[in-house]
Amino acid sequence: MEDQKHKSGDFSRIILAKEKQKLNALNEKKKSEWFGLGMFGMVGWSITVPTFLGTLGGIWLDKNYPQTFSWTITCLIVGLVTGCVIAWNWVIKENK
Repeated sequence: MEDQKHKSGDFSRIILAKEKQKLNALNEKKKSEWFGLGMFGMVGWSITVPTFLGTLGGIWLDKNYPQTFSWTITCLIVGLVTGCVIAWNWVIKENK
């Protein structure tokens, strides 16, 4: 009889642990959907803003300091690469 009570207690603890795990998973799913949308926006803006600023800087340099190459294209590429590095670092940081 004592052995059956012990098994019953273990079974109850297992069921309770599984129930908590399922409830946490449901909460995580709701959170992860909004988190995913937020991350999508953050990645987009962290690439867009440096690219746009680099392009504006390149246009200004082309007008004030003309060269044989295009400052606009050069600064656009530098801004794009910078934005990608920022986004990549942010995604890595958030996944930890």
